Amino acid sequence: METLVRLTTGPVHEPVHEKGRAMNPALLAEPENFTAIVCCMLCGSSHRDVVFTQEPFQVLRCKDCELVYVSPRLKPEMLPEVYNEDYWTSGTPKSRGYADYRKEAKLYLRTFHKRMQLVKRFCKKPGVALDIGSAAGFFLKVLMDNGWEANGVELSPQIASFATDCLGIANVHVGELASAGFADKSFDLISMWDLVEHIPEPLSLLKKAVSLLKDDGHIIIETQNVESRFARFLGPKWQHYKHLEHLYHFSPKTIEKLLGAAGLEILHNSPRYGGKHVSMSFIRERATRISPIMKYLLFPLAPLNAMSFYVNLNDEMVIVARKRKN
Repeated sequence: METLVRLTTGPVHEPVHEKGRAMNPALLAEPENFTAIVCCMLCGSSHRDVVFTQEPFQVLRCKDCELVYVSPRLKPEMLPEVYNEDYWTSGTPKSRGYADYRKEAKLYLRTFHKRMQLVKRFCKKPGVALDIGSAAGFFLKVLMDNGWEANGVELSPQIASFATDCLGIANVHVGELASAGFADKSFDLISMWDLVEHIPEPLSLLKKAVSLLKDDGHIIIETQNVESRFARFLGPKWQHYKHLEHLYHFSPKTIEKLLGAAGLEILHNSPRYGGKHVSMSFIRERATRISPIMKYLLFPLAPLNAMSFYVNLNDEMVIVARKRKN
């Protein structure tokens, strides 16, 4: 388990966003809202190397199991504030959240329709599914379009309302998985898209998910691969280093260790379905993380902002797992 100690460094600052309701700046300015991580979540070791520092955050690598994680971080009870409205319509999406998550609905739906090919490889017929971290409900909609009974769990009420009000999805629990009240062995499929890296205690979440999975069910997880060529090439400029929200950066080795500790065995791990359909405006925005000059170099492409492309940088893992056979 992680050991948490009070942060004693100076205040943390982040710009107040103009879109939506901004994160409370007082929350980020108070050191007591943060905790420093002194032990690895995966193996308990306190021995680690500093990969790089972006004040006040450090990206650390455990010397024993090689898990990469961030310290300090907001206390778990502060997480609802991280994922408030201005996470989904962020003025600074390079460092936190999305420029306009709802606006990209068609692109997310296209992406998840593509990912259903992987679901169908392992689930021969529709059943009962649970999407943890269901956000606006795009994967739930695709599941339902393919004959599944779909249920969602989402921490942020601001984005969960899109699933219910705009997509007509009724079965979305707003809150944590532990409070959803699902019965054990209820689901044929449990999905976690871009989730485990956000969770302070991912092992606890996975163990709970395993208890909800039928004995012949499957879990699909997507997360970033910190050992990918693209991540190593970009270093600290890698787009997935967003320290307030991405608390862990897994590799094939560490994600296998995490899933094994939760009682799962991996059947499939590939970057193939890690890509997604994105707009030209998204590409232009993310390119500025590599270098600010990209804003000006790519400005001539602004008239093409509405165009979309399927992009896969092979820096994410899509994993299919099942309960480990005794």
